[in-house]
Amino acid sequence: MDLSILIVNYNTCQLTVDCLRSVFASETGYTYEVIVIDNNSKDASVQTLREQFPQVKLIENTENTGFAKANNQGMAVSQGRYVLLLNSDTVIQTDTIQTMVAFMDEYPSVGASGCKIILPDGSLDKACKRGFPTPSASFYYAFGLSKLFPNNPRFNQYQLGYLDPDQEYPVDCLVGAFMLVRKETLEQVGGLDETFFMYGEDIDWCYRIKEAGWGIHYVPRTTIVHYKGGSARRRPFKIIYEFHRAMILFHRKHYRKKYNIWVNGAVYAGVGVKLVLSLLTNRLKPIRPATMSQTSSGRVEVKS
Repeated sequence: MDLSILIVNYNTCQLTVDCLRSVFASETGYTYEVIVIDNNSKDASVQTLREQFPQVKLIENTENTGFAKANNQGMAVSQGRYVLLLNSDTVIQTDTIQTMVAFMDEYPSVGASGCKIILPDGSLDKACKRGFPTPSASFYYAFGLSKLFPNNPRFNQYQLGYLDPDQEYPVDCLVGAFMLVRKETLEQVGGLDETFFMYGEDIDWCYRIKEAGWGIHYVPRTTIVHYKGGSARRRPFKIIYEFHRAMILFHRKHYRKKYNIWVNGAVYAGVGVKLVLSLLTNRLKPIRPATMSQTSSGRVEVKS
């Protein structure tokens, strides 16, 4: 088996169906399996997946275990030379599997790779190529300096906005929506840290992968669409909370001992302020998510 594709589903029945359709429309000479881990969905996900995709290996959890733990369950039963974390709210191209696995075969020192990811409006999902969120990188990003000086590497350490999104190069970290990882790398560094519930586990994983000496590459030879559930929608409190909690967890795990008490205090205070502001601005968001569809040829059309 060349590839194991892991998809975590939680009440995203139609999105998961669309994602799976794009996967099984792939044109590739590589062999692959698809493992869907359902986190106790309350919609018709399980029944629908059983009926429409009997070839999928379905793991049914009796509770919402979170993104990291669910993916680890899939990794435990995976048989591929590579493991692909793929969000349920994505649509891949017909060439995505072939292109990305071929890249990994071509570069054996690369432990993980990710493709170019676009949002439903056609813009780049900037999370698909990132630097690590060091205190300085986080400061420049949080206070808008990265936007004021988009071509300055110093102020764009996190989102790497100064790098051409159509060129390939090594990066610090990818996004869990699409992350292709070598099985040998997984066996060396272990799976996702289950302390992270639904954010930050991808950055933490990339940090450990690089620490172990493996390369991480951004490869825009193929593109996928990341729906993100509609970025304009209001988000539940838990999602906002877990996003900011992940920042604290990552800093404590990897950076706390590298900085003094003043820097650490500033980081924690900054995350707290950002949490409050996020909760306030979240209530002002309009509710009209963009939509996307897939043509019969397998290409993605974006609508707004």
